[in-house]
Amino acid sequence: NVLKHLEEVFTAQGIKTYRAPFGWYKAFDIRCYGHPLSELSREYKVEEGVRQVTITRKYLIITPDGGIYSPEEYTYKPGEEDLKILVEKEVFKKELPGGKSRLLEVCRKFGFEWEPMSDSGHMRYEPHATVMVEAVRQYSWMVAKSLGIPVLRVMGTNMFNLKFKPIKEHADLFGDRLYEVESEGSKLVMRYAACHQQFAMIRDWVISYKELPLGVFEVADSYRFEQKGELVLCFRLRKFYMPDLHILLRDLDEGKKFSFKVQDKIVDEIRKLGREYVAIYNVTEDFFKSNKDYVIELIRRMGRPALVTLYPPGVYYWVINVEYNVIDELKRPREVATFQIDVGNSARFNIRYVDESGAERYPVIIHTAIIGSIERYIYTVLDKAVQDEESGKIPNIPTWLAPIQVRIIPLSSEFMDFANEVLDTLLKNGIRVDVDDRDLTLAKKIREAGIEWIPYVVVIGGREFKTRTLNVRIRASNIQKTMSLNELVEVINKDLEGYPKVDSTLPPYLTLRPALHYLKELS
Repeated sequence: NVLKHLEEVFTAQGIKTYRAPFGWYKAFDIRCYGHPLSELSREYKVEEGVRQVTITRKYLIITPDGGIYSPEEYTYKPGEEDLKILVEKEVFKKELPGGKSRLLEVCRKFGFEWEPMSDSGHMRYEPHATVMVEAVRQYSWMVAKSLGIPVLRVMGTNMFNLKFKPIKEHADLFGDRLYEVESEGSKLVMRYAACHQQFAMIRDWVISYKELPLGVFEVADSYRFEQKGELVLCFRLRKFYMPDLHILLRDLDEGKKFSFKVQDKIVDEIRKLGREYVAIYNVTEDFFKSNKDYVIELIRRMGRPALVTLYPPGVYYWVINVEYNVIDELKRPREVATFQIDVGNSARFNIRYVDESGAERYPVIIHTAIIGSIERYIYTVLDKAVQDEESGKIPNIPTWLAPIQVRIIPLSSEFMDFANEVLDTLLKNGIRVDVDDRDLTLAKKIREAGIEWIPYVVVIGGREFKTRTLNVRIRASNIQKTMSLNELVEVINKDLEGYPKVDSTLPPYLTLRPALHYLKELS
């Protein structure tokens, strides 16, 4: 018997040894015999389990005229197919249809890919994808500044220590999707939006009522430990970029009033993409009871019936949290934009402002991602193109977001000087342009420009060289026309009006580029 033999060996060495009979309960002491000054040797802790909370929800459908219905009794009208899809998923938990996604192929074609050498849910951004991300990043800042209030832009870290009470309390409210790491004996949480950093910063500011409403903005690298089986390229990620705006307001009344402007901006931005939102208004029961007219007014301004979900009070830091969804190519609701009215975090983080009487007060805070995360915004744009393609239209994306906005194709090397003149002029105007100087047929060059959905393709041959004009193929309208260089610049600048001009991430000549696998594989 091995145990008896061990007892004999230890006893022979003068070690006190006891052998408990089989069936006895055993108790163990775990002690750390490390250096007395070592942080890691001082104590042993049992890991905490994930907190499971069951929340009872109630559902309503509210129409713009103030009608209130249960989802079971509501009769859908023509044009309300999106609402029906949303309600069936959220209320009745109907399984989504699924199927093969053309959209994911398009995402990969533009260089949005999973990074296989990282954790699940982490993406990499190839050159085409990088310029799209940067364009949306800059545009999100333009949108934040367009609300007509002072907005301060900040930057910060992406991990926060759970030993600090405000961080721990806020993390507990977020739930079980936290991305956690350990460092030097401390447990840290990766931020899931810009809240932690902005609140930790704002608490040190001296703010007067005269400066409110006041916005604080950051494009935050954000982390959420989503279920592996639910990960979707460009949509449900464990790491993404969130253009997060927080707006400080004097009180709840001012918060409600300003939220109309926020929602109007959210709706305006999605309509620029040729889409409409179907919304979920998540509201605490006590807030809904005393602010029903406010919720109905939000829905009236949307102009579409909406799903309203009632939550018990005190569960979250907000009293209203609105989720704006599009319905994608596979008839699945996809949340993009959002806003919340937060009544808890200013006290939690000790964020204060001084009112007219000199007293310190806690502001109400609106959280909003007006265009959603950068990746979800791009997902929405590409999904619109895919749905257009399915309906027989030519798929295209807005010129300001296209990785390459103009491609110049000289028919032979003798026209390269003119091609370079066009290239230089377009570059000076902040237009992303390249020259296909490869030794390929015209048909193949035009086909490859089509694969990249390039909005304008300029062909230069003998006639163009002699007349100093351009043969321009316009993807959006599927027409071909002769234009002067100045006319082309004017047309493109009109496309780019109100949007950022971002430098290209690629060399201007195709002969200087390596073969990009994401274009070749999905051509």
